[in-house]
Amino acid sequence: MTAMRTTLPNSERHPCFNKDAKGSYGRVHLPVAPRCNIKCNFCNRRYDCVNESRPGVTSAILAPAQAARYMDRVLEKEPRISVVGIAGPGDPMANQNETLETIRRLHEKHPDLLFCLSSNGLALEEKLDELAAAGVSHITVTVNAVDPAIGAKIYGWVRDGKVVYQGREGAELLLSRQLSAIKKAKGLGMIVKINTILIPGVNDEHVEDIAVTMKELGVDILNVLPVKPVEGTPFGDLEEPGGEMLRKARAAAEQHLPLMRHCRRCRADAVGLLDEDRSGELSSCLKECSTMEIPRFEARPHVAVTSHEGLLVNQHLGEAPVLQIWTEKDGTFEMIEERDAPDIGGGPKRWEALAASLKDCRALLCAAIGPTPREVLEKSGVTVVAMSGFIEQGLEAVYQGGDLSKLMHKKPSTCGTACGGSGEGC
Repeated sequence: MTAMRTTLPNSERHPCFNKDAKGSYGRVHLPVAPRCNIKCNFCNRRYDCVNESRPGVTSAILAPAQAARYMDRVLEKEPRISVVGIAGPGDPMANQNETLETIRRLHEKHPDLLFCLSSNGLALEEKLDELAAAGVSHITVTVNAVDPAIGAKIYGWVRDGKVVYQGREGAELLLSRQLSAIKKAKGLGMIVKINTILIPGVNDEHVEDIAVTMKELGVDILNVLPVKPVEGTPFGDLEEPGGEMLRKARAAAEQHLPLMRHCRRCRADAVGLLDEDRSGELSSCLKECSTMEIPRFEARPHVAVTSHEGLLVNQHLGEAPVLQIWTEKDGTFEMIEERDAPDIGGGPKRWEALAASLKDCRALLCAAIGPTPREVLEKSGVTVVAMSGFIEQGLEAVYQGGDLSKLMHKKPSTCGTACGGSGEGC
C-alpha cells in the first residue's frame, strides 16, 4: 500500500519538506561547513565554482559573522526566504562550532525563520540537544545503506575524531551513529527527512530495506535521488540511473514512507525559491561577504579554559586532555562544550593544531604554559592568561575589559611534565 502524503507539522513554510510551499517560500543555504568526516565515493566538494548545480558545490565559504551579514542582504533581495539551511559543502557536524554559532546568531536575529541542516549523521547525535535549543526544527540525514556490506562499497573512509575507519568497519560505525541520531532527533520532536542516493549496481535493490528501517525509526519523509557521477571520483564512470530504475526504487520505498519528489539537488550556497534559484545572481554578494573583515572579538566570541573540575583555572595547558569552551550570553557565562586538545607530541605542530582549533576563542585561561605554545597561540590571535583563581574571575576580566595583569602569575610559566624535556610537547 502506498504511504499517504500529508503536510508535515511545522513545515507549511518549508519548501523542501512541503511541496505546496515551493512556489511561495524560499530557502538559503549558508556555506559555513567546508570540512567533512566521511569520504563518499560519489562526492567531490568544490569551492569557488559557479558552473555546477549539485550538493558539495559553493562559490565561497563564510564565517558565522559573514553568514549573518550575507543573510541580511539575502532577505533584502528575496523576502520570501523562510528557511535557513546548512548543508555543506562538507558536513555541518564536522564543523560544529561554525554551524552552531551561525544558527545561534541568526535565530536570535530572525526568530521567525525555520532552521534546518543536512548531515551524514556520523557526529550528529551528540549535538542534537544544542541544535534543538538553537532553533533547528528540521533535520536531513543521508542514509545510503542499512547493510554495512553495501555501505562499505559507498564510503572510502569514515573519520571519528582522530581515528579513520575503512571498509565494513567504517560502514558499521556510520550506520550505528545514523540510527541513534535519527531516533534521538525524533525524540526531540524534530522533523526528519532521509536522503538516499540511488547508485546502480550498488544499492539500487536496497532502497526498500532503507525505507522499512527508516519507517521503524519514525522518519517523516524520504527522498530518493539518482547519483550524479562526478569526474575524478571512484563512481565517476557510473551511468546515472535511468528513469525505470528510479521509478522502481521510489515505488518500493513509497509503500512505507511519503516521498519527496521535487528535490532540486541544491548547491551548498543555494538561495531563492526551488524553481527560481538565485545563487548565480547572488554569487557576487556571497563572495563579497566572504571577504568582509570580521572584528576580532566578533570573530572570536569564546574563551578556552584549562581546569580539572570546571570551577578553578588550575591545569597546565600541556597536561590538559580537553579544553573547556566558555561564552558570555546576556551577562552570564556558560560552558558550551569540551574540546579535545591535540595529542601529546609533535613539538610546535601540536600547538599549531591547537591554535587552529581555537580560532573562535579570543583568550585562553590556564594555570601555566610553556614559551612555545604561548608564542604560537598569541601569534594566532589568542590572548594567553596564565593565572590562578576562579574561572569566572578570568572570564569577567576578558569580557568586561578588566585588568588581566592582576590575575596573571608574577613568575614566568614553566613547562609541565607532558611538555618539558622529552620532546613530547613544547
